[in-house]
Formats: sequence, C-alpha cells, structure tokens
Amino acid sequence: MSTDELWDLHKKVDSTLADKLQAEKAKIEERLRRIKSVGGVVSRNRVRRPYPPVPPKYKNPKNPTEIWSGRGKQPLWVREQLEAGKNLNQFLIAGSPRRSCAAR
Repeated sequence: MSTDELWDLHKKVDSTLADKLQAEKAKIEERLRRIKSVGGVVSRNRVRRPYPPVPPKYKNPKNPTEIWSGRGKQPLWVREQLEAGKNLNQFLIAGSPRRSCAAR
C-alpha cells in the first residue's frame, strides 16, 4: 500500500470514528435530557433544608472546651477515652439527654 492510500484510509477511519463519536454523544445527551425532565438528577444548586442546631452532649474532662454533639465521627478525645476503658456516659454534659444505647 502506498503512502497516499494509507493516508486516505486514515482519513476515512478518522471520519468514521468522529461520526460514531458524535452519534454516541447525541444519544447520551438525549438520555441526560430525559432524566433531567423526569427529575432524576439532583441539582448541585438546590437549597438544602435548614437543620436545627444540635446542642453538645459530651465534653472532654481534660479540656472542657472540646465538646461533641454525639453525631458524626467520634472526635479523637472520645476514642482515646473509650479505648482507655471509660464509658461514654461519663462525658455527658449536665442537662443533656442521656444516651439510649449503652453498647456504644
């Protein structure tokens, strides 16, 4: 095969691939448009509902400025105290609701 023939073949392959890529892109965009019209995609600009403030439930006995609401990941000071054999109820702030599950 000569260089000119190879170049023509390359152009044909390139053109065919570009056409197929454009057709696939059109299919995907159509699917995305249908999903958006149904409401299946969650917009990143949506307004989240306001959550009420959660009062702190536990405080570090070594450093009373370190507090934790009992939600989310346990702070390092809580993990260290629990590993030392202490109970989570020992860190309750006076007036805060008692913990319902003693296993944690």
